[in-house]
Amino acid sequence: QAQLVESGGGLVQAGGSLRLSCAASGSIFSINAMGWYRQAPGKQRELVAVITSGGGTNYADSVKGRFTISRDNAKETVFLQMNNLKPEDTAVYYCTAEIKNTARSTYSQWGQGTQVTVSS
Repeated sequence: QAQLVESGGGLVQAGGSLRLSCAASGSIFSINAMGWYRQAPGKQRELVAVITSGGGTNYADSVKGRFTISRDNAKETVFLQMNNLKPEDTAVYYCTAEIKNTARSTYSQWGQGTQVTVSS
């Protein structure tokens, strides 16, 4: 089973920036889509951004123009550059990846989450 480990969360003032990273490791043949979700207290988990293995991207309307998702396929890592952060971006951010293992089975894996807090 592969693992996803996130890093880069923290506390930042409104208008500031953070860069999240998520590295995959373990029994991996290939990785298809990778993405970021977030969950604020009392709210459902929501999609933030997703990137395909070919580099195609999709963003939630609330983050378009402020967040950029990218990936390094050689390092099996996905990034989320977050600029002009707002208090409403405060949430636990989760990385996810669609992984094909060495047995050619495909499944979705999730990271443990990293807290992002934006103060006003």
